[in-house]
Amino acid sequence: MPKITWDDAEDIGIALSEQFPDQDPLTVRFTDLHRMVTELPDFGDDPAGSNEGKLEAIQMAWLEEYKDLNG
Repeated sequence: MPKITWDDAEDIGIALSEQFPDQDPLTVRFTDLHRMVTELPDFGDDPAGSNEGKLEAIQMAWLEEYKDLNG
């Protein structure tokens, strides 16, 4: 299975919602979000390859999953 990269915002959002189902993504600081992403088992990209835009896209994808799970 291919590793997840910073460009896979939807896949990362799904993985984060599975790993942290009760965590509201809007309460997570970008520094913590960066750490959470790089610690995902399927993440295989350069940790330094993120930027604010990519983290924001990941946060929004995670938020959509969170809303789906929590109504």
